[in-house]
Amino acid sequence: MAALGSVGLGLWAPAPALSQGLRGFCTSRGAAAAVRAEQLAEKLRAQKREEQKQEEPKNPVLRRVRELTQLSKQLQRVHPNVLAKALKHGILYQNQELVVIDKPYGLPVHGGPGIQNCITDVLPILAKMLDGMKAEPLHLCHRLDKETTGVMVLARDKDTAHWIQGLFKTRQVEKKYWTISVGLPVPSEGLVDIPIVEKEVQSHQSHYKMTLAPNYRMSPESGKMVKVRPNRDAHSAVTRYRVLASSPSCSLLELQPITGVKHQLRVHLAYGLGCPVLGDHKYAHWNKLAPQKLPENTLKRLGLEQAKVRHLPLHLHAHQLTLPTGTSGDKQLHLVCRPPRFFTNTLKRLKLEIPESLEK
Repeated sequence: MAALGSVGLGLWAPAPALSQGLRGFCTSRGAAAAVRAEQLAEKLRAQKREEQKQEEPKNPVLRRVRELTQLSKQLQRVHPNVLAKALKHGILYQNQELVVIDKPYGLPVHGGPGIQNCITDVLPILAKMLDGMKAEPLHLCHRLDKETTGVMVLARDKDTAHWIQGLFKTRQVEKKYWTISVGLPVPSEGLVDIPIVEKEVQSHQSHYKMTLAPNYRMSPESGKMVKVRPNRDAHSAVTRYRVLASSPSCSLLELQPITGVKHQLRVHLAYGLGCPVLGDHKYAHWNKLAPQKLPENTLKRLGLEQAKVRHLPLHLHAHQLTLPTGTSGDKQLHLVCRPPRFFTNTLKRLKLEIPESLEK
């Protein structure tokens, strides 16, 4: 028993020779474990490099789409301070009352399930970056869909926010969007005045969509337009549009929503004019959730196969907002934002040119 060591105060200590052996055994085992861990780490790194190499799209369009997707994911993963800094770099205009930002693609305005970062969450941080640590958080004045880019107005205080929100509510703000549509609207300029309602789509994968709820329909007997009973759940929706440029099967449109119904522009284009927004997979079909079907010549110009169309982003951009200013509203503030790079790259591929008068 003495060879094993001594016992004192209820503690056991190994004999010197055995202690040295144990230390040697532990050291060699630890070194072996470290080597195996390093080998495993290197194997995983090599695997990841090989996967990235295999997944890197050769098609330049798919490469840009992948970059955009990765950017959207990065915006969800970055620290809120980094996101606030990115928004700060995208400021289009600011004064003592307003801060106007260029909203990036894929960044939601509000939080929700699965959303780690959103614009609302970083407004206090952005305010401190602009006006110091004691600054009041910035306030939202309106919203844009997650996939929509462009002009977004923030207020420095609650009173200004309520004032701007009132201007939107009373339709005193002139909004102009640019979009690339699949197809050419006929006529090339006009007004869509069709109410919109949300309905459940009954399919193998039930879901909800906004759709048209017209007040008139074509009579099968007489072939004339007859008035129908209005849907009490429908919202009045009015959109002005005009074609800025066109090429076979695609167009660049300017849209001016008079009302502000959820997904109004997308629904009026897809179901009202039959010219859906490029990359709008939600409203590509009514009874199913599936990628948008594109004409052959559009696929050819984009350099895409139909199987890869699901990667195309929504091409809808908030190009301009005009706000009444001054005590009597006799002056106007024009806020303009150029389209993002993926939008202009698509324009070039489709040979759609922005009119020179609008590029200034």
